[in-house]
Amino acid sequence: MWTFEKLREFIIGAPHDPLSPETRRHIALIAFFAWIGLGADGLSSSCYGPEEAYLALGPHTHLGLYLALATAATVFIISLAYNQVIELFPGGGGGYRVATTLIGPYAGLVSGAALIVDYVLTISISIASGADALFSLLPLEFHWLKVVSEIILIFLLLTLNLRGMKEAIKFLLPIFLGFVVVHVFLIIYGINAHSGRIPLLIPETVNETVSLSRELGWTGVLAALMLAYSRGGGTYTGLEAVSNNVNTLAEPRVRTGKWTMFYMATSLALTAGGILLLYLLWGVVKEEGQTLNAITFKAIIDNLQLGSPLLSQSALFVVLALEAGLLFVAANTGFLGGPAVLSNMAVDSWVPRQFRQLSSRLVTQNGMVLMGLAALAILLWSQGNVSLLVVLYSINVFLTFSISLYGLCVYWWRNRKPLTHWRRRLLLTVTGLTVTSSILLVLLVEKFGEGGWVTLLITSLVVGICLLIRKHYYEVREQLRKIDELFVAVPTWDDKVSAPQIDPSQPTAVFLVGKNLGVGMHTLLWVQRLFPKHFKNFIFLAAGEVDAQSYGAKETMAELQQKISNSLKYYIGFCHSHGLAAATYEVFGCDPVDELTHLTEKVAQQFPNCVFFASKLIFQHDNLLTRMLHNQTALTMQSRLHLRGMQMVILPMKVS
Repeated sequence: MWTFEKLREFIIGAPHDPLSPETRRHIALIAFFAWIGLGADGLSSSCYGPEEAYLALGPHTHLGLYLALATAATVFIISLAYNQVIELFPGGGGGYRVATTLIGPYAGLVSGAALIVDYVLTISISIASGADALFSLLPLEFHWLKVVSEIILIFLLLTLNLRGMKEAIKFLLPIFLGFVVVHVFLIIYGINAHSGRIPLLIPETVNETVSLSRELGWTGVLAALMLAYSRGGGTYTGLEAVSNNVNTLAEPRVRTGKWTMFYMATSLALTAGGILLLYLLWGVVKEEGQTLNAITFKAIIDNLQLGSPLLSQSALFVVLALEAGLLFVAANTGFLGGPAVLSNMAVDSWVPRQFRQLSSRLVTQNGMVLMGLAALAILLWSQGNVSLLVVLYSINVFLTFSISLYGLCVYWWRNRKPLTHWRRRLLLTVTGLTVTSSILLVLLVEKFGEGGWVTLLITSLVVGICLLIRKHYYEVREQLRKIDELFVAVPTWDDKVSAPQIDPSQPTAVFLVGKNLGVGMHTLLWVQRLFPKHFKNFIFLAAGEVDAQSYGAKETMAELQQKISNSLKYYIGFCHSHGLAAATYEVFGCDPVDELTHLTEKVAQQFPNCVFFASKLIFQHDNLLTRMLHNQTALTMQSRLHLRGMQMVILPMKVS
């Protein structure tokens, strides 16, 4: 008979051991896999970014040559700048960590909020654009099915990612490689087929530009070019994904990250720049229900003269199916990058701490589910309109780019004396900041009324919610800190006096304790007051949570183990100093509730006459927010133990 646990394991796979070094080596990504998992977002933007830029030129398509060159150059400028982020922050966090550390916590909050919205839109726009590519092969009367297919794809990708990052990437590997091989071939062939036009292209472009300047003035020409360049800003999205997820890369992380960035930049610059050049050389004109890529590649395939219309149509189907497939792979980046940002923000108490938690498959499951549901809401609201989503997407992308690059400028200026090559690095980041902030400014001015206000509103709402969450956590932490200070002095007992011996047959009080001494001592003292001299043994159980910050980080894991050990030593010292028999047990894992459940079963067998105790924080103004921000470990454990025939008492602890 299938249980829920068996069904879950069948869908997402067997659990991993977070304490095993082999697990880390198994799931860490080498540069090639990282290029696929994290670089697909950038490469896939060549399916819609160049098209948006080219269409924005209107009748002035000769400016496409400048766009192609500017696009390739911009990709490398941003990539090289983000290599510095990888060097300075090898623990991951990307734009959020850069802004927080180099500028300040509130700059980090804005950057983090923008990144969260950005990754939600990464999923939405990739799914929507991929569906557009597939439905370009179908008559218009079937296009009503597009939104339905997008919903199904989101749930499919969510399930795939819950199995683990590496497993998802391996599954999507053939699609990614197929896209790269086919598109490189078509771009090279397409350019070569019209190579006779290339020598004439530059003088024609210059002459037409001069002619246009007489009509609009050089300011008008520059404005038209800048608008198109900004509209194609979606081309550069995804370049920040590596810096956000450095902690998932194989050692040495920095070197692996830089190689991944090189693969991403090279493949994106050649693909996006090459596609823009194809539009220009083949004189592509927009048709309803068709993407420019579909029209261009159809013309190129027809030029190949494969022998029959059916074969040509099949070849085009393969090309567009690979485009759609890569866009679906790119949506995967949102499921990887978004939860990573949420995890880093949870460390700083901007979002609920539950977003730091890892599932049994060592993925940030809560973050993935949130990303999927939010992307689904955006898709339903926008009805998969790629042009609208590109505007929403690009604004936040360039907001985070600009904040991060400004932070790097501040860093290199402050450290200009002791560091070598600071001038070269500062020049690079200033150049990148100029490019990204210019694009951001144009997008805000030109597209504010066409949807730009929506992304600013959503990001502002996220910022406001984060401020409320942090305020609550700060107030609660301050109250618990004051209680902890009451127990600062470590209890001692005379070493010459032997510690009281435990008698397993006697009544035993078992305490589920956490990192706050005050909470644990509150429970212990109340038990002694409520049941004076009844319990002869006092057992303390603690579960150290291996979360997204401690997993794979030796120093953080060692700090967690030390904190748990010191806490348990305190309880032992207190009990022994009062002549009470005591013992401690500790476990570590991704799910503290599961670990405590297994541990309580072992303790109950050893101490058959035991009762379990735990505390639960009670807020004077209890509401939905307080229930969301604090886990319900005590209540969950009480339910589990009751079903196993064990008794547990929860003692409330009031906080204002």
